Amino acid sequence: MTYLLLGAAAVVLLLFGGRGRKPFAKRREWRFLTAMFALAAFAGAAWLGVRQSWGGAVVLTVVGLWLLTATRQAAAPRAAAPPPSQARMSAAEARSILGVGEGAGPDEIKAAYARLMRLAHPDKGGTAGLAAQLNAARERLLKG
Repeated sequence: MTYLLLGAAAVVLLLFGGRGRKPFAKRREWRFLTAMFALAAFAGAAWLGVRQSWGGAVVLTVVGLWLLTATRQAAAPRAAAPPPSQARMSAAEARSILGVGEGAGPDEIKAAYARLMRLAHPDKGGTAGLAAQLNAARERLLKG
């Protein structure tokens, strides 16, 4: 039992020991590690159950179930970035984003927006932030 406690302490120090360092493992690796610890807890509970040490078997079963539920939890969803405010964007910035001149009419603005949106749309491999900037630039130039 002493070796088991020393091994657990070594694992805790390895995983959580250093503050300010880069993380030991990414989310996917943590899920794998947690599943392995749950499996080890279940195996230990079975071994203790065979030896009729019911207190330890119950504790290891509870720990294994807790680890198993921690493995199955989904990552917290990231908050979507707020769309850029049209009030903060000047007409010159909007024209430079869309790549149109100072005397561009609504048709030219719409054509430039459509051309850029085909490239920058999130469904086509672009980012939501870039699409939001294009939308804000189009709205800024067409409304004011």
